[in-house]
Amino acid sequence: MTPWTQSSSSNLAVAYEKVGDLARAIPLHEVTLVNYQRVLGPDHPDTLASRSNLADAYESAGDLGRAIPLYKQTLAERERVLGADHPDTLTSRNNVAHAYQSAGDLGRAIPLHEATLAGRERVLGADHLSTLTSRNNLAAAYQAAGDLSRAISLTEQALTDCVRVLGPDHPRTLTSRNNLAAAYRTAGDLGRAIPLYEATLADCERVLSTDHPLTKTVRSNLAALEKRTT
Repeated sequence: MTPWTQSSSSNLAVAYEKVGDLARAIPLHEVTLVNYQRVLGPDHPDTLASRSNLADAYESAGDLGRAIPLYKQTLAERERVLGADHPDTLTSRNNVAHAYQSAGDLGRAIPLHEATLAGRERVLGADHLSTLTSRNNLAAAYQAAGDLSRAISLTEQALTDCVRVLGPDHPRTLTSRNNLAAAYRTAGDLGRAIPLYEATLADCERVLSTDHPLTKTVRSNLAALEKRTT
């Protein structure tokens, strides 16, 4: 199998995963990884990317028992091959943190999120899209751990940065606004949560459509909050 064929196989597996067809995606990712290791070697960047893609598919399927070790292996190999500050290494660190958070292991997730954010700020800059994502990820981890003071402060900062860098109508900005409303809600500050949900819902409907997944999420969050207050 040529590298070009392997690349096509990888792209097809990713496409299956994006549409939720994990029954086809996972076996194809597994075969692609085996072929990359055989043809290009275990340390080639394409092999490392293939290993990360397989871990991501396992996580999407809820199989954290296979996803986490594979994410950790990919992180260790990228640190060795590419260096600790390479953007792909930072992505791997973020992936491990996210997987730990999904498993409820916030004691391991939070330090990794913090390290990823610090690394992306240093290497990519404070306004890079990946840095903005890391800021939101860390805020969400703080919120999950019940550290609402830091969660709200960081989510407010993340929203301010998204508005400045991406504009008020960008989907990431709208997502950040939903996240901030959720943080206010968790803290019991309904006086700020409800108006922010309402404004975010109106903007999502205007910018994304009434049937967009984010619009539906914000609408559901607002409905659940309004039901609690009636």
